[in-house]
Amino acid sequence: MNKGIMYGVLAYLLWGLLPLYWKLFLDVPADELLGHRIVWSFFFVGLILLLTRSWKRMGASLGDRRKRFAVIFCSLVISVNWLLFIWAVNAGHVLETSLGYYINPLINVVFGVLFLKEKMKGGQWVAIGLATVGVAIMTLKYGQVPWVAIALALTFALYGLGKKVAGLESMVSLAWETMLVLPIALAYLLWIHAAGTDVAVSLSAGKWMLLMLSGVATALPLYWFAQAARTLPLSMIGFLQYLAPSTSLLLAVFLFKEPFTVAHLVSFGLIWSGLAVFTFTTVRKKPAEPQVLADSQG
Repeated sequence: MNKGIMYGVLAYLLWGLLPLYWKLFLDVPADELLGHRIVWSFFFVGLILLLTRSWKRMGASLGDRRKRFAVIFCSLVISVNWLLFIWAVNAGHVLETSLGYYINPLINVVFGVLFLKEKMKGGQWVAIGLATVGVAIMTLKYGQVPWVAIALALTFALYGLGKKVAGLESMVSLAWETMLVLPIALAYLLWIHAAGTDVAVSLSAGKWMLLMLSGVATALPLYWFAQAARTLPLSMIGFLQYLAPSTSLLLAVFLFKEPFTVAHLVSFGLIWSGLAVFTFTTVRKKPAEPQVLADSQG
């Protein structure tokens, strides 16, 4: 149990601290950073699979058409999620990324009802209602929908739905997801290099080393999370998953100095209340069932 908690805390803390990492590359466009993240993630995950002799399981993992389509879908959706997250962080919207990952568990519930025919308890409906009111308040106050938060939450919920359908283990799944978009990422990076518009080429050697570590930053928390999910009950993972957006929220307000107004406080307060109701309802429903709730955040 203690080792599982340690792995869970490390995974969610690293996911929450990812804005600090991407802030190191403010001068590099988000699409170029995405290309590098895909390339280096594939090589790092491939190295892990090679060392653990897991490559043989990749071929056998996609045994039917349904799984193949699910993995292709996951690959495209997580690429969009990564691109949006990187852009949002470096455009000064870390607060909205935090909001997105707070409301993501509630959207997961809605998707479970719509696509997997799951049934919801009354408390879960209350939680979704509170979160909806919170988002509405922010929309009315600032005159625009917090589209970054909603898009991140939706793409990550769709990714989770695809993972549910595919049913693959974490590293094998991530290897397939990055492999499928690897040719596109490599072609794009080569194209902008040939055109002379790539920015990463001018980075220092130290920054290049850090950029190559984007694969580690992507896969390592995923590995830690998988270790935690094997030993921790659903209730514990349910509480730990809010560590990541809470960390990002603190970074946004206290380090990046993004504005946090009374409207934000009311909106976030409603969403936090909804999450409290949701967590309580979920824990009562399944008190000790291990379950993977996230896979490749941020």
